[in-house]
Amino acid sequence: MNIQKIILSLCAAAIAVSMAVISVVFIYAPSAPVEVKTGVIAAGEFEPSKWGQLYPLEYDSWAKTKEPRKSNMSKYKKGWDDDGVIYDKLSEFPYMALLFNGWGFGIEYNEPRGHHYMMIDQSEVDSSRVKAGGACLTCKTPYADKLARETKGAIFSASYKDAVNMIPENHRQLGVACIDCHDNKTMDLKVSKWTILKGLENILHSGCSKEEMRNVVCAQCHVTYIIPKDAEMKSTDVIFPWKGGKWGDISVETIIANIKSSPAHNEWKQAVTGFKVGFIRHPEFEFFTRNSTHFKAGASCADCHMPYKRVGANKISDHDVKSPLKENMRAYLQCHAETPDWLRERVNSIQEKTVALMNRSGYAVATAAKLFELAHKEQEKGKTIEVAIYDKAKDYYLEAFYRSIFLGAENSVGFHNPPEAMRIAGDSVAYASKAEALLRQGLTKAGVDVPVNINLELSKYINQRGTKKLNFRPEQEFADPTSIQETLLPKEMKGLNSKLN
Repeated sequence: MNIQKIILSLCAAAIAVSMAVISVVFIYAPSAPVEVKTGVIAAGEFEPSKWGQLYPLEYDSWAKTKEPRKSNMSKYKKGWDDDGVIYDKLSEFPYMALLFNGWGFGIEYNEPRGHHYMMIDQSEVDSSRVKAGGACLTCKTPYADKLARETKGAIFSASYKDAVNMIPENHRQLGVACIDCHDNKTMDLKVSKWTILKGLENILHSGCSKEEMRNVVCAQCHVTYIIPKDAEMKSTDVIFPWKGGKWGDISVETIIANIKSSPAHNEWKQAVTGFKVGFIRHPEFEFFTRNSTHFKAGASCADCHMPYKRVGANKISDHDVKSPLKENMRAYLQCHAETPDWLRERVNSIQEKTVALMNRSGYAVATAAKLFELAHKEQEKGKTIEVAIYDKAKDYYLEAFYRSIFLGAENSVGFHNPPEAMRIAGDSVAYASKAEALLRQGLTKAGVDVPVNINLELSKYINQRGTKKLNFRPEQEFADPTSIQETLLPKEMKGLNSKLN
């Protein structure tokens, strides 16, 4: 009887195990196959939703670029967060208001909100920012290449409003789209903007590899460029200042040399100094690819900003382009074994050091600019400043100025290439200090009593800006994390307050 009970128990157990296995199979069995849509996107198709019919997962992730990010994920690059705040770079770095005075960027200069807002932000910014006309659209709209061909280049000199009106009405707010980066037949990465093709001729002797394209397609827009001007200060072209550089080595020195190579590259007049100067815009590609650690290791823009992700049974490149900081360092975890908190701390540490040096550089350049202002006032009174001293001081000043705005315009706050950020900032401080010393020497020789402490009068430049009457927002300022800047340049020397003078 005991044997029978044992046999029965064993049989029951076997049945239970079998049923459990069957249940597991049913629970974890692969879902029913999803039909894969096939087809070819029509040539010249600008509408993203049409591409989305064949590639819905990628389209859905691209559409998320309009959604705000969780607040406080990044200390120094807030962008479009769910706090709803537009972050003012002139409040973050008040010296920029002085250096950019006389230029649209000295009126309204906001942190970028991402791909979805490229055209929207351009339509809402102060009107002084669109004086470059249709040239502004080069990296804002997927229609840029089409408009340049159809107008035979006249798009550049057209007013911004007229240029926008050439875009179909339903796409006048469309930023970066599928057609910008993908071939309509193969979905391979491609270059759609003719401007970078001219630039690549200066740094490449052959075509790009598949991996190189993961940087190049981003470089269509995430680069600096020059907008040459004619005698009437109308825009004539958009060019990349890469002549003399090479792949993996486009230095700030190369960019500055290209700006200085023609008077046509002087896009505006700096109000404080009276100098005609060029400008540097978001040079992420140049900065990252100049022998940075990650670039040398084979990482691309897409690896960090568009990491692969699983959507059901599918693996896609995430088209919700954003900083890894905004997604708990998920992209970094593909390569790094450390925790997200540890990685975030490393990024913050690098950015804090960069911010400290950006302040050193920016305020040193601003001080030299105010000394030029003083020199010009004294010259108007009849004082004579030795030409050789003045000219050398100006040369040093421009070298310092361009390096300072390079770092201010690059959107990683140093992280894309920390050693290069340190080098550029240090060189900027050195050049600015030389300019200041020479100006003091020249003014003293001319019989001018130069104040030891130069008041930057920042409130004069940062308050009541443009048609919106924008003012300094002290809560947004990135003060020197080391507090050394306050020793070098006390608050009273800045002439900065949140109240109007």
